[in-house]
Amino acid sequence: QVQLVESGGGLVQPGDSLRLSCAASGRIFSVVDMGWYRQAPGKERELVATITSGGSTNHADSVKGRFTISRDSAKNTVYLQMNSLNPEDTAVYYCNTVPPNGMGSHWGQGTQVTVSS
Repeated sequence: QVQLVESGGGLVQPGDSLRLSCAASGRIFSVVDMGWYRQAPGKERELVATITSGGSTNHADSVKGRFTISRDSAKNTVYLQMNSLNPEDTAVYYCNTVPPNGMGSHWGQGTQVTVSS
């Protein structure tokens, strides 16, 4: 079973940046696609960025040009660099496989990102 632990969230002002990290307990990035998801209050969880096992990336239209997903396979860590944050980005952010819960993984507790002036 693969454990995924998110970190790096916080309270920031509009226009600020944050970098989220997701540490995996096993070396899975070469065999599965990984993604960052988010869930805002009262809304369904959505996929915002994906990095494939081959290293290709894709970002949702709502974050394209502002967010960047990357990984460090040596550290078993996936990152989400978030720039030009706005209040609509406020959500709990999770990492997971794409589709979710592959390779014995499961949803973690996520990391809260709050964008407010």
